[in-house]
Amino acid sequence: MSQNAPLVIGSLAFDGIDQIDLTGPFEVLSRLPGATHRIYARSTDPVRDVHGLRIVPDATLDDAPRLDVLHVPGGPGQEALMHDEVVLQWLRQQSAGARRVLSVCTGALVLGAAGLLRGRRATTHWNSFHLLPCFGAEAVDQRVVVDGKWIFAAGVTAGIDGALRLAADMLGDTVAQSIQLGMAYAPEPPFDSGTPATAPASVLAAARAAAAELTARREATARTVAARLGIGS
Repeated sequence: MSQNAPLVIGSLAFDGIDQIDLTGPFEVLSRLPGATHRIYARSTDPVRDVHGLRIVPDATLDDAPRLDVLHVPGGPGQEALMHDEVVLQWLRQQSAGARRVLSVCTGALVLGAAGLLRGRRATTHWNSFHLLPCFGAEAVDQRVVVDGKWIFAAGVTAGIDGALRLAADMLGDTVAQSIQLGMAYAPEPPFDSGTPATAPASVLAAARAAAAELTARREATARTVAARLGIGS
């Protein structure tokens, strides 16, 4: 493929997605010069994000062309995808031909369920970080981790950073910087509480308690899928 050919970009959507995992990178990737960016799902029926936001896919998985950039978001709905062989096979096929694969948050666990994390350096949301070795990955505690054509962004908002890194890798720093400027992306959070290392202990404990049931389900699913794949941890 010519380096000057328009990029064909596709994002996976599903019920229970975290919309910022989708829309944050979409804001960046849709601004790449000449790129086309479409959202693909099992069907074209609307999906709901974890908080109820309605998202309408552009096309079905079967209608997706060979993608240059594959974007895999996360969210609690990722649990079901880890047992969905149709989605997992689609990810295997698309990632094989893609020039870049961008995973955001627990999208990394879906890639793991597809058997695509073996031997890779990866990251994911802090509350699922410990599950990456279940899929044969080397867990790296960074906001964005690049392993060849694979780009892993940690939790939620890190998807913007990962998409900007992807833009720079593919089209150069100036393009990425121009997109960042156009987005006025210059975060100045009111609190230094965005990671387990910086959040107050009481805030972290409450967050872990609130997510305990989901975390337990994710761990059980991860270990079941890892056993199915013949990966031990």
